[in-house]
Amino acid sequence: MNTILRFLADLLLRLLRSLDPFLLLALLALMGVGLATLYSASNESARMTGMQGAYFGVGLAALWAASRVPAHILKQATPVIFAVSLLPMVLVLFIGSGKYGNHWINLGFFNYQPSEMAKLTLPLMLAWHFDQRPLPPRFGVLLAGLAIIALPVGLTLLQRDLGTAVLILAAGVFVLFLAGTSWWWWTAASVLAGSGFALAKFAPMAWFAFLRPYQQNRILTFRNPENDPMGEGWNILQSQIAIGGGGLTGKGWGQGTQSHLDYLPEHTTDFAFAVLSEEFGWIGVSVVLALYLLIIGRCLWIAADSRDGYARLFVGAWALALMVYVLVNGGMISGLLPVVGVPMPLISYGGTSSVTMLLGFGVVMALQARRTISR
Repeated sequence: MNTILRFLADLLLRLLRSLDPFLLLALLALMGVGLATLYSASNESARMTGMQGAYFGVGLAALWAASRVPAHILKQATPVIFAVSLLPMVLVLFIGSGKYGNHWINLGFFNYQPSEMAKLTLPLMLAWHFDQRPLPPRFGVLLAGLAIIALPVGLTLLQRDLGTAVLILAAGVFVLFLAGTSWWWWTAASVLAGSGFALAKFAPMAWFAFLRPYQQNRILTFRNPENDPMGEGWNILQSQIAIGGGGLTGKGWGQGTQSHLDYLPEHTTDFAFAVLSEEFGWIGVSVVLALYLLIIGRCLWIAADSRDGYARLFVGAWALALMVYVLVNGGMISGLLPVVGVPMPLISYGGTSSVTMLLGFGVVMALQARRTISR
């Protein structure tokens, strides 16, 4: 009996050896908070909570499987992975569905959002691209990197999903930054961005030419949601009421009024963090933000400790991109940023986003330095 137990214990250790315990525990804690928030936000819907739990289960399985892949095989397969991830992004333009554009592919049992996968595969591809050449990158290498970024960003813009396109762009920009791109490039980019902003501000034609009506409404609502409190400004105002109503300690789990009385729209997805703020208060918000900081900090530590350029670039960019996702959703629900339809990672309800996020952390674990896996 003891021999069997020792064999099973040894087998379990061998299977879990590729996982980073610190990172995994923080992710599990965050998922637990997400499920608790979703259960309350969905009016105690066991079906929706169970579905999200199933998505987490699939994501954890993907995390474990990715963590077992040898780093050199992952690196060799990166161009193929990136190319394959672009195919559904083209397909969704023809068969996709969505409220404001072609965002989703209906698989019958699951709605797949191809642009979510690009948040993972783009920094992987850029890390592979820059790792093949001396750093900091030269002009031609940098232009090729910009062309790689343009592919998924352009396809996402064609899907009329500006928010996700900006997040994909941010993930790519972080790889450029970590690759040691010259400050002259960043200065030039800042000048171009400033010129674009000035053009949009002083040339009304740009407002009508480049922004769709719902995007124009979001910007106008962001500037002053009180102008239309019963219409376009409703989301932001109700979210701010939920956040302010939570106070320091919150109203208690399941006691939030904004979500349970259906004042707060999208309370299981984009505005789930507002529900958490109302029910758990600033203490709950601080705990969740601390978990995000722990995860980001651990990833940055892994990146800094890595001896491989490919791993350093991807893991560092993945950590910084996660920080942007959290800041954008937090700014959106508090009225500091326009509403762009960005979920809070592992808190908001969603299958593609949750599985992709956990898969990305599996890649992070696979790329950890100074680790030998017995197989």
